[in-house]
Amino acid sequence: MKKEGFSYTFDSSACASCGGRCCTGESGYIYVNKSEIEDISNFLNINTKDFVKKYLYREGFKYSIKERKVGDSYECIFYDATTNGCRVYEARPIQCRTFPFWDYFKTRIDELQLECPGVILGSDDD
Repeated sequence: MKKEGFSYTFDSSACASCGGRCCTGESGYIYVNKSEIEDISNFLNINTKDFVKKYLYREGFKYSIKERKVGDSYECIFYDATTNGCRVYEARPIQCRTFPFWDYFKTRIDELQLECPGVILGSDDD
């Protein structure tokens, strides 16, 4: 997979063996907007207010998906270690859908490669 403006490509087949590094590790924010909240609530077949209460927390003026602490690490509350997958994959937020093509990583490719084994530098497949 390739995205204009990025100096790397992404091989999604690496997801099968990486152990969910993009869903685990250091604590961070997984922001969701109103439509994403509604989409995930619908996907889980629960009331939006109940979803917000159970799975989100406020960070300033935004909502972020909760994480759980596992040993010395954190993981998204929707990450399922037994399947190495996302329990809301079909309704996952845009932040998750666009990984690893975040502007943040344009100048931090070394950091990205540590997190994501699917990143391939210098593809000439134009």
